[in-house]
Amino acid sequence: MKTYEQMDFHPTSEQLVQVLCEKTQNDNPLFFRVLVAYYFTVIASMMRCSIATHDRGNIPVNMYALALATSGAGKGFSTNIVENQVINLFRTRFLEETFPLLAEVNIGKIGAKRAARKGTDTDEEIEKARKEFDGIGPLMFNFDSGTPAAVKQMRHKLLMADAGSMNLQIDEIGSNLLGNIDVLTTFLELYDVGRIKQKLIKNTTENVRVEEIHGSTPTNMLLFGTPAKLLNGSKTEEELYSMLETGYARRCFFGYIRHAQSHKQLTPEQVYDALTNQQSNQFLQKLSDDLESLADMSNVNRQLLMSKQTSLLLIEYRLKCEAIAAELAEHEEIKKAEISHRYFKALKLAGAYAFIDNAAEVTETHLYNAIKLAEESGEAFDSLLTRDRNYVKLAKYVASSKVDVTQADLVEDLPFYRGAMSQKVEMMNLAIAYGYKNNIIIKKAISDGIEFFRGETLQETNLSKLTVAYSTDITTGYRNEAAPWEQLHKLTQAPNLHWVTHHLKDGYRNEENCFNGFDLVVVDVDGTVDISTVKLLLKSYKYLLYTTKRHTDTEHRFRLIFPSTYHLKLDAKDYKEFMSNVYEWLPFEVDNQTNQRSRKWLSNAGSYYYNEGDLLDVLPFIPKTSKSEERKALLKDQQALDNLERWMVNQCSQDGRNNTLLKYALVLVDAGFVFEDIRKKVLSLNDKFPDPLEEAEIMGTVMVTVAKQLAKQ
Repeated sequence: MKTYEQMDFHPTSEQLVQVLCEKTQNDNPLFFRVLVAYYFTVIASMMRCSIATHDRGNIPVNMYALALATSGAGKGFSTNIVENQVINLFRTRFLEETFPLLAEVNIGKIGAKRAARKGTDTDEEIEKARKEFDGIGPLMFNFDSGTPAAVKQMRHKLLMADAGSMNLQIDEIGSNLLGNIDVLTTFLELYDVGRIKQKLIKNTTENVRVEEIHGSTPTNMLLFGTPAKLLNGSKTEEELYSMLETGYARRCFFGYIRHAQSHKQLTPEQVYDALTNQQSNQFLQKLSDDLESLADMSNVNRQLLMSKQTSLLLIEYRLKCEAIAAELAEHEEIKKAEISHRYFKALKLAGAYAFIDNAAEVTETHLYNAIKLAEESGEAFDSLLTRDRNYVKLAKYVASSKVDVTQADLVEDLPFYRGAMSQKVEMMNLAIAYGYKNNIIIKKAISDGIEFFRGETLQETNLSKLTVAYSTDITTGYRNEAAPWEQLHKLTQAPNLHWVTHHLKDGYRNEENCFNGFDLVVVDVDGTVDISTVKLLLKSYKYLLYTTKRHTDTEHRFRLIFPSTYHLKLDAKDYKEFMSNVYEWLPFEVDNQTNQRSRKWLSNAGSYYYNEGDLLDVLPFIPKTSKSEERKALLKDQQALDNLERWMVNQCSQDGRNNTLLKYALVLVDAGFVFEDIRKKVLSLNDKFPDPLEEAEIMGTVMVTVAKQLAKQ
């Protein structure tokens, strides 16, 4: 069996798909592939095409499809093109010529059979049958809604004509699903061989039961619309997944496009040329003519043959699908059903392709064409099953909102945001937790007792494009730049340059001119800690350290520049609080008056040092977030500790108890403490660990190293 990459899509189908992509300006072909496959199958089933299999008898050609694409993907436009320019001639000829002729012939047969059975006049029975047929109403080529009774009535008309198929096409399925549950349940039973049980109704003079005709009627179904309406987290989505579990997963082809890929770079003239491409229009006309010829009476009830080789290929594909399904977990029942029955959908579609090609048998090529689409459909189905959960949708909604939203806004705009307040709080907490792992930050503020939520999709910091602005003047002439991290020292070491961590409007430095957006965090140290101590404490972080103008060997003055994990956009007030949180977190004292966005820093041609490590995780420092609240709660619990002790306790889980105590002891050595004082402080810190070390272990490891370091001084 060929690999998926070696298979090809059906040539005629794919050529039509490319035309639809061109005319709709959408580069994602999956929706159109499913759409075209559906309409090709409708043509085959209208002519009662079937496949003579070696093991299951005659299988009718029909197709069910669920195709979802975002608004603007060209769903309606492409459907109109296919219906009005591709299958239009077939539809007209079938409804006006083929179907009436077939119906007339078969009604005569029905009348004769009834007359022979009842011993009545043949002409009278034929006339009764004709009235019965006409009383049902005209054949509908397709319909967008109905009732089970109406479906069975239309099916009776098809049985009387021994021709045609029922084709249910529901647009905007997200809005119309709940109103069509009954008819969709009926179609569930009709898929395999076109049979359904009749409903027993009371027979009266006003409501006479028609005589049942045994037979099969192929049915086709196309449900299409936007994912947002269908997968809205409410009753509609629940009903969809219930239908998939009930049996639609194994019956349907799936097309699921989350994002339409449009030709964004085309000029108006190029778009015009694509829409009026004569070669494409000629192809559509020729295809329409070819499809019209398939409505000829000679093609009615065509029975497609299958060679043994094609049958073996189908069996091989079935076994492969079943093997994959067997590996799935028990809770993946829907996926199991879809995969294990994928071969059957492919067989029916292969029959449609063979009919469109006017072939006498289903070849291996036709089957490979169908398998190719079935596999792509399977990938779309997997995407459908991994749709966003409600709390994910909530997080994305808050992040995409350009204004603060309240509980009332959420209830009004999100159909899934319902229930008791405790349920809403839980969903919001889940949304916040999801956001932390997926670059979304959600802030909460309370004003006059009303909760306001604000979200932002965070952009990861690009170390090759860091935000800086610099000038030779303190206030004016600032130049906005995107600086690479490894070259940042050229800025800090340049003579007499003033620089800031935000871009500035018109090159003028003040708070109002700062554009939101920064990815560097700068702290200023004025002699409160030695550089060697900082290197020890911040060993695991990525930073650039450079000495300032007043730095001496005895009094260390320097700046630390941390690249952040995300490019943050904070206003002046939030930025000030953000920087204060950073100062509070650090294990040593820094200048806490430098927390303005417009704060400028002076370069200095001194010494500099790059340290390799992790980017600074800025999420705990962003105001009005739950992670910031968690950090504050931890600070409150550790208020008995000084900054250095708190830093060490919080680093313990990462570095281990022994290494943490050693690092703490070496910091004390650098700070000039004597052995006995260091011992007392180390033992005191050890007692504050949740699971302290034995004193003997500390004395035999940490304090031995301390003694050696003190001896070197």
